Formats: sequence, structure tokens, C-alpha cells
Amino acid sequence: MNLQINEELIPGTILNRKGMGDVTGLEFLNKIFYISDGVMLTQIREISGIDGSTLQNWTKRGWVANARLKRYNIDQVAHILIINMLRSCMQLDKIAFLVSYINGRVYDESDDIIRDSQLYDYICRILDKLMNAGEISPDNQTLKTTIEKITSDYEEKVSGARRRLNTALEIIIIAYYASIIKSHSDEMVDKLMRS
Repeated sequence: MNLQINEELIPGTILNRKGMGDVTGLEFLNKIFYISDGVMLTQIREISGIDGSTLQNWTKRGWVANARLKRYNIDQVAHILIINMLRSCMQLDKIAFLVSYINGRVYDESDDIIRDSQLYDYICRILDKLMNAGEISPDNQTLKTTIEKITSDYEEKVSGARRRLNTALEIIIIAYYASIIKSHSDEMVDKLMRS
């Protein structure tokens, strides 16, 4: 089977890449935060397609930090987008574990090994590199090599942080590919149901 992996949306959003100037990652986040240092819940909904009650539930469960003065900062938005991009193919408690594996407690930035905006940027850059190379299902070595290349500028805050980061990125990329393939199969079933 030859699946064409051609993701038109910015990861974790409902926004078309071309409509946003074909940017993802930190470049995309910087566009959102160009004028303001925070975005409101309504803007999060417009960007991600997440309804307010879902986001409130994530906050109540401790998966997302509370907005400050009803505004989410760049790292909170990146955190939300990472959860959103994985939730169609991974259980939320596993996503929460994975995020805490990287950055500890949501409400405590002192235990973070990387800012969520930088993590989101790494994810998007890895996906872009693999998909632009036509990697429909990258083998394990290609994936690991790509992750190591993209994260080569990462500076460890604590010993072992790079290994933790790269392990988590490998899981995130595999899960995201699975979500794209799942979406493709869902579209095929929907087409059958309509015919």
C-alpha cells in the first residue's frame, strides 16, 4: 500500500498551512503572538477546534495550566496543541504521562527540560523533514537520525535530558503518523458509507 502522507493542517490545529503562509512550529506560534503576549479561550478554539468544556476538563485534571488573566501564553498554547495533535490516537492519560515525562508538573516550570513552544517547534520541524522527504512510514533509524539532527541545538538542563527528550519525540512522531493514517482510513470508510 502506498499512502500519500500530505498533511495540510498545522499540527494540533484546524488551520490550513497554506492559509498561514506555510509555516508551522515556532514560526506559526510567533505569528499568533505577534501583537499580543496572550490569547483568549475563544482564540484557542479558533486555532485548535477544541471546545471550551474540553479545555476546562484538561485544566481541571491538571493536564493544562490555568490561563493567567484569562490569557494563555505561547508555551501554554504549544502545550495544548501537542495534546490536541495526539488525542485522536493516544489515550489522554498516556499523553499526560508523556508530557510530564518531558517537563514534569504542568504548574511548575522549574522542572521543565524544554519550553513547550520549543518542543512544539521540534515536533513540527521533524514532521516537516520526514514528510518533505516522502517518508510515509519512516524506519526506526531514519526517525532517530532525524530527531537527533533537529535537536542538535538542544542544551541539556539536567543530565539525561536529551535522551528523555529524544525518546519522547520518537513516541510523539510515531503517534502523529498513526493519527494521520487513522484519519485517512476514517475518510475511506466515510466515503464507502456515502456511496
